[in-house]
Amino acid sequence: MSYLFDNWGQVIDLSVRHLWLSLIPIVLGFAIALPIGWYASRHRRLRGVLLSLGSILYTIPSIALFAVLPAVIGTQYLDPINVVIALTMYAVAIMIRSATDAFSSVSDAVLDAATANGYAPAGRALSVELPLAGPVLLAGLRVVSVSTVSLVSVGALIGVSNLGSLFTNGFQRGYDSEIFTGVLAIVVIALVLDGLLVVAGRLLMPWSRVTRPSGVAA
Repeated sequence: MSYLFDNWGQVIDLSVRHLWLSLIPIVLGFAIALPIGWYASRHRRLRGVLLSLGSILYTIPSIALFAVLPAVIGTQYLDPINVVIALTMYAVAIMIRSATDAFSSVSDAVLDAATANGYAPAGRALSVELPLAGPVLLAGLRVVSVSTVSLVSVGALIGVSNLGSLFTNGFQRGYDSEIFTGVLAIVVIALVLDGLLVVAGRLLMPWSRVTRPSGVAA
């Protein structure tokens, strides 16, 4: 722990960068995957195609994608935007399946009742389907969050500064304390984000809480 105390400022700076590079893909990936998952759940013929494309996308090695993107989109090799775009693609690939399953879990009877009560397709999707699909969406988002926080560290291999830089520097110098500090900081960020998502889910979706009967032991 001496390395952490001696280099506290550097670790905090790298943690902020790591968090920033994680949050953008998580938010963008969720926003992009949500309508795709809804569309896939309502068009069963396209569901298999979209889910297969997502699975194929996730199989692309991250370091290869980081290296190829600058040539494709015209950015600088060390531009953090490469990491953001690549991780957003991975987030979408994971979240599409979760979003599809979430919206598919809403029963047809509920959809028919909403339509009978005068909901238009857009209003039904936002006011009925989205709240009911919320718990499954949250579970998928938690997976995306942990995965993204972990993958950001790979960006250090192409020179994008984040907590993964502690891995590369520590490995080159044979300094295990630096590597351990990077691992610890990444785990802390992942746990904090996951905890915030759980709290947000409880506040925004109180109906998803399971109330145990009083006679059942905890």
